[in-house]
Amino acid sequence: QVHLVESGGGLIQAGGSLRLSCTASGSAPSGYAMAWYRQAPGKEREFVAAISWGGHSTLFADSVKGRFTITRSEDKTETFLQMDSLDPDDTAVYFCAASRGGAFYVPLKSLEFPFSGQGTQVTVSS
Repeated sequence: QVHLVESGGGLIQAGGSLRLSCTASGSAPSGYAMAWYRQAPGKEREFVAAISWGGHSTLFADSVKGRFTITRSEDKTETFLQMDSLDPDDTAVYFCAASRGGAFYVPLKSLEFPFSGQGTQVTVSS
């Protein structure tokens, strides 16, 4: 089973940028897609972005489209979330998550991401 660890969170002023990283280790299967979710205090966890195994397909929540970018390294051990033009509404704990293996040709919208890290706090001040 893949083990995920997030890093890169912190306190940032509105309008600023942060880059989150997610490191995958352990028995990672081939063909898994990656995603980022977030959970603000008192709210449910919500989808932020996803990227396919090969990195050629991405998906974003409407609330972050045009501001956030998701990428992954060639060796598939790192997944990044570049967050620009941050807003106080982006304040949340951010989690990276992995799909099951073999998701080479499955549309990102159809995937579940059952394996998640512990999260990293992002706080955007106004």
